[in-house]
Amino acid sequence: MPRPLGELEDAVMTRVWQWNRPVTVREVLEDLQRERSIAYTTVMTVMDNLHQKGWVRREVEGRAYRYTAVSTRAAYAAALMNEAWSRSDNPAAALVAFFGMMSPEQREALDDAIRIVQRDTPLPGPLPAPPREGGGETGSEGR
Repeated sequence: MPRPLGELEDAVMTRVWQWNRPVTVREVLEDLQRERSIAYTTVMTVMDNLHQKGWVRREVEGRAYRYTAVSTRAAYAAALMNEAWSRSDNPAAALVAFFGMMSPEQREALDDAIRIVQRDTPLPGPLPAPPREGGGETGSEGR
């Protein structure tokens, strides 16, 4: 289970996920600088750390790396929720409490997700008939 991202890691990954294409440190830096004062080397270190942790893959392009997300933000959020839920000593109560915190929009999204899962998960087909004793080859069943 991944540890939650730190504040700066999350800011970097948000851009990588939103842009959904290979990105350079310079691109992320320039976008982050709209919100805060930050050094190129800081962003480079964060992106290298994210690579070491398995959040991004990188490929050399010229003298720079291009970074790409390994998974989606949705997968990250799902992993965090699953981890929190699995640590509960009462998973059903934790879910009830979680659902109680949801906004109407979040509940609608949950309903949509449940419909998708139910639609995409095939119901089990009929069970095969149990084998007959003796294989039914002698014609002596019931004797």
